Amino acid sequence: MKTTLVITHIVEWLKTYAINANVNGFVVGVSGGVDSAVTSTLCAMTGLDVMCLEMPIHQAESHVSRAQEHIEQLKKRFPNVQSTRIDLTPVFESFKSEINSEGSASTVDMALANSRARLRMTTLYYYAGLLGKLVAGTGNKVEDFGVGFYTKYGDGGVDLSPIADLLKSEVYDLGKALQVPQSILTAAPSDGLFGDARSDEDQIGASYPELEWAMNAVENGKTVHDFQGRERTVLEIYLRYNAANTHKMKPIPVCEIPEKLKH
Repeated sequence: MKTTLVITHIVEWLKTYAINANVNGFVVGVSGGVDSAVTSTLCAMTGLDVMCLEMPIHQAESHVSRAQEHIEQLKKRFPNVQSTRIDLTPVFESFKSEINSEGSASTVDMALANSRARLRMTTLYYYAGLLGKLVAGTGNKVEDFGVGFYTKYGDGGVDLSPIADLLKSEVYDLGKALQVPQSILTAAPSDGLFGDARSDEDQIGASYPELEWAMNAVENGKTVHDFQGRERTVLEIYLRYNAANTHKMKPIPVCEIPEKLKH
């Protein structure tokens, strides 16, 4: 990958989109992970205003410290970057106190995890509306179009996606070139939705390099019958997530009414 040229392309794409949309910049949620670090840096490089939001909800301390380190570094490098911290923990706890939490522990945990992401999306759009900015998404290609590892109308609810055509490994390449803090580049990827330090690999059962391999295998027409051992297991994991999350990757289905029923 021609990293420098890719960076220039994305920055110009972001700037052109924002100008054509008649907005003055971007709002980005910064989590302490490489995707949000790369996205916020690319947005900052446009020269347009960037508001970085830190939105902890019972967040693991390691996530908080990495997010704060990145935001402070970004503000020192780019005068067009501002930040604010919104502690959503009290909001989340208030929400929990009012809802029905009956069901299996795993089902409740997942529903609450997705609710965290949707609270953050609501906060991002509040600031975007307040400041006249666009919400920049932080999803990469494997997450957005491979395994669907994101929350519908949570971190999937954005105005534009600058890194969604990049594999996770390519995001890391950009991160190194963009001088993202080393603590972020070496940290295990995590969605941070469960209030602990569990990684994406812990949840999915496969690493991003493995998922990239599986995504490429499927694109080349391979099936699980072409592999054995760990490769077969990884491909099965990829296909299971891809099938289960297809609804996230397609437009909302619309029930089209036949004309003869309308008249």
